[in-house]
Amino acid sequence: MFSIQGEILDFCVLAIVNRSDTYGYEITQKLMATIEISESTLYPVLRRLLKNGLLDSYDVAFDGRNRRYYRITGAGRDVLNFNKEKWNIYVKQVNQIVGGNDD
Repeated sequence: MFSIQGEILDFCVLAIVNRSDTYGYEITQKLMATIEISESTLYPVLRRLLKNGLLDSYDVAFDGRNRRYYRITGAGRDVLNFNKEKWNIYVKQVNQIVGGNDD
């Protein structure tokens, strides 16, 4: 089972970063286009994903200061792919219940 504060949020962040290296504010904006989330919710997620070796970070100078970019690691890609499979099964099961399909 997925929880929005845990696995799903991690899953979404990994999916966004998998598309291209990006920075925290941009990740927040992409998430907020679909999910109600604040920046204060995102940064602990990024720290956890870094600590667990699922993301790497690097700094790039931007307008006289550094902007921290995040990129997915091989381990992060493995977790993302595993969770995609898990998500597809979960969605199918919920659709069966909600759709009334007894098969």
